[in-house]
Amino acid sequence: MGERYVAPILRRFAIQFPRLSITIELTNRVVDLTAEDFDLAIRTGSISDPRLVAVSVGSRNVRTCAAPDYLSSQGRPLVVEDLVAHECIVGTAPTWHFTVGEQEHLHRPAGRFRCNSGHAVIEACIAGIGICQLPDFYILPFLEKGMVELVLDDVRPADEPIWAVYPRRRHQLPKVQRAVEALQHELSAALGLTG
Repeated sequence: MGERYVAPILRRFAIQFPRLSITIELTNRVVDLTAEDFDLAIRTGSISDPRLVAVSVGSRNVRTCAAPDYLSSQGRPLVVEDLVAHECIVGTAPTWHFTVGEQEHLHRPAGRFRCNSGHAVIEACIAGIGICQLPDFYILPFLEKGMVELVLDDVRPADEPIWAVYPRRRHQLPKVQRAVEALQHELSAALGLTG
């Protein structure tokens, strides 16, 4: 998400404000914004750190998929519990989420291929290595071409919030306020176009 959506938004922001210097660090590590002197971060899920202000800038949804060849040879999981009998391609999320009725069900995927790159995970999925769960923007282009099929889509989880977070200070920095406004305006629109 950072490479595909956030970086282009901040690039346009830098063009709009030529005296502003921007350094973008793309990492899945949870950065200590205060200790590491970051002005702003983008995070998903729940935010519980009282030292931070969190502003909603959008949401994303995740889906579970596999290549047609994989499903032909290994079968299609019909319920979450079926995943234990399948090769799962593990990305940055150590736990996959599903919603069955009103209940959230978690699955800890296991498999022989792990990578912290969504691009590498979807490519492994297309190659038939196993089943993966990723945000829509990784899956949709390949779904439209028939290179992957959705599985367990009837129990996919609710949309996950995306937050711009920054350290709680007495006065919010104008550059941070404007960057958050740009993200609020552009990120939801960009993610909405994908899914």
